[in-house]
Order: sequence, then structure tokens, then C-alpha cells
Amino acid sequence: MTTRTGGCLCGGVRYELEGEPFLIGICHCADCRKESGSVFVSYAKWPIEAFSCEGSYATHKGRSFCPDCGGRLFSLHERDVELRFGSLDEAPATIGAPQHEGWIKRREAWLAPVHDATQNAEDPPPA
Repeated sequence: MTTRTGGCLCGGVRYELEGEPFLIGICHCADCRKESGSVFVSYAKWPIEAFSCEGSYATHKGRSFCPDCGGRLFSLHERDVELRFGSLDEAPATIGAPQHEGWIKRREAWLAPVHDATQNAEDPPPA
């Protein structure tokens, strides 16, 4: 089984993930832009039982980050963890391409749609 590790910029928060994600996506919504300081967020979701974490993190509106360095990390939900790709120790090239692209009505005109990904103007319909 694949194990992936990651954490924040200062190393105060470390996490581990077992197995493969069940969803890979990017989001162009205003909240993701503000959180990341970029024009979109890339993320993947794993079942919550595949996730373990050490260190103290803070959470604002469901988005967790390191209180010391501010590194954005994940969003914890009842059944899954939505992990920010940039917090992985290794580049996510082996995980695969995004399967979903959300809030495309806010996608920058100079960004092309992700090939073969579902396209949603706003949030996707509930699973």
C-alpha cells in the first residue's frame, strides 16, 4: 500500500496518508483563491481513516493550517480529508491528473480547462 507524507513549511505539523485518493480536483472559487494566495487550489480526497496527523494546527472555516508558519494543509470532514497538494513532501505527479474542476465560472481566461475532468460552474452536485 502506498504511504504519502507531508506537512507545513516549518515542520511543526506532519501527516501521513495510506492508499490512493478517491477524488483529485482543482477549485477556482473565491475562498480557495484567498486561502491559497493563488488563482486555484489543487487537492485530493482520502477516506478519513487513511489519515493521521501529528502537531498542532489551527482551523478557520474548516480549513486547517499551521499556526506558526501559516502553511495551508487540509480540510477535515466527517468521512474524508481534503489535502492541499502543495503540502505533500513529494510532488503529486504519481497521483494522477485532476478528475474534477470546480467553480470554472471564476477560472482565469488564460487557464485551459483540465482535459477529461468534469467541469462545474460552481460546486459539484452532492455525491
